[in-house]
Amino acid sequence: MQERLLGDWISLDGKENMKVRRLDDNIYVVYYDGDLFRAYHSDVAETPFASVQDLNSNDRKYAYVVWKLADDDQRLSLRSVQSKLIPKEQKDSARVIELLKENAKKPELFGEETQFSKEK
Repeated sequence: MQERLLGDWISLDGKENMKVRRLDDNIYVVYYDGDLFRAYHSDVAETPFASVQDLNSNDRKYAYVVWKLADDDQRLSLRSVQSKLIPKEQKDSARVIELLKENAKKPELFGEETQFSKEK
């Protein structure tokens, strides 16, 4: 659990809001623009990833996000992992970790960066 991630965040353009809360010692609950997600943190190939499960969809597919927190803990950057790297249907966690390790240093396989600032 990364305590520094907990709190209320707003995108720099002011259009997106995110609330990150602790569910237990390993799981976050994320409220992001009206949707609920369950997230797990893991470091793969020295890169901080989050596995994010959409709790509002019937199939509850996973998405994967790379995150980076500024030294002052007030700015959070998120980049999604492209589905061409890890298809949303991929359920084998060992295979997901393999794919992340193989591709963690390939920036073209990640989506656009979204930056958030921590709300007071």
